[in-house]
Amino acid sequence: MPSIKDVAAAAGVSVATVSRVLNGHPSVSADAHTRVLAAVEALGYRPNAVARSLRTDQTRTLGLVISDVLNPYFTLLARSVEEEARALGYSVIIGNADERPDLQDHHVRTLLDRRIDGLLVSPTCGGSPLMLDAARDGTPMVFVDRWIGGVDVPVVRADGRTAVYDLVAHLHALGHRRLAIIAGPAATTTGSERVEAFRAALGDYGLPLPDAYIGQGDFQAESGRRATERFLDLAEPPEVVFAADNLMALGALDAVRARGLRVPDDIALAAFDDIPWFVHTDPPVTAIAQPTRELGRAAVRALVDRIEGRPPESVTLPARLVVRRSCGEPDAAQAPAARPTPTQRSTS
Repeated sequence: MPSIKDVAAAAGVSVATVSRVLNGHPSVSADAHTRVLAAVEALGYRPNAVARSLRTDQTRTLGLVISDVLNPYFTLLARSVEEEARALGYSVIIGNADERPDLQDHHVRTLLDRRIDGLLVSPTCGGSPLMLDAARDGTPMVFVDRWIGGVDVPVVRADGRTAVYDLVAHLHALGHRRLAIIAGPAATTTGSERVEAFRAALGDYGLPLPDAYIGQGDFQAESGRRATERFLDLAEPPEVVFAADNLMALGALDAVRARGLRVPDDIALAAFDDIPWFVHTDPPVTAIAQPTRELGRAAVRALVDRIEGRPPESVTLPARLVVRRSCGEPDAAQAPAARPTPTQRSTS
């Protein structure tokens, strides 16, 4: 990462002149001012990122970059983060990446330049060099919901593997055998983790997961609609579609209804990430719920610990299955099916 000395050398001025330009001091010639700003732009220098490592004061401001503000899960997460931060005496600036790495980088860069005290990020598509550089340079940072492997940053997330297993057990007990999934992007940890948990659970029940039953989505509604249309066009469509997030589930529901079909009479539907809307659909959607409010609070506490010199800890909380009526359940109040022992599992 370029230093202030690199900027001075590129502009042909002293370090003191660079500092005066960056701090808006009037005693700099127009020519020097232009050359310094050109060098800053060419080198990608972030003055505030360097200044942050030298200063002792704080702005009492946190940055939050979420993957998609239109996703009710992230909306609730952002609200929880803001509430906990306010309780601890911090303000929050929020950036919406819209599942786009370029927008994610834009927000990260902007927040670093705003001299935030720490950064909460739910990385999209595996993160970026900019974010990794910030982490390695000592920027206080916490990953929430998603994370980047191999980066020494605390992670606050939900573990959905047990809940996915409970869902498969529940579907098997209802008599379903042809189960499909709309997966999130493989480059995200949540995208890969959920499809692998689903595959492993099916394997425990002797059920296959053919390639035709894996729809590739992007955690947005349109991809859920397209994947479900492909499932419905198969010679042998699945009996159940499991969408790996709530927006893809809504897209799947749209696709089913557009064909004049009904859930669960013609095809069943389940989702990862429960949202308030799911109790109002017809039928209400069986879903895996994450402890979203608790995740937001825990992420803020971990980040503030890091900022204030206390050792931060990663936090993993369990997700849980919420049974409703979108998979053919006879009783919306029934509990998740008990896990059978291996000798009890049927491969039919």
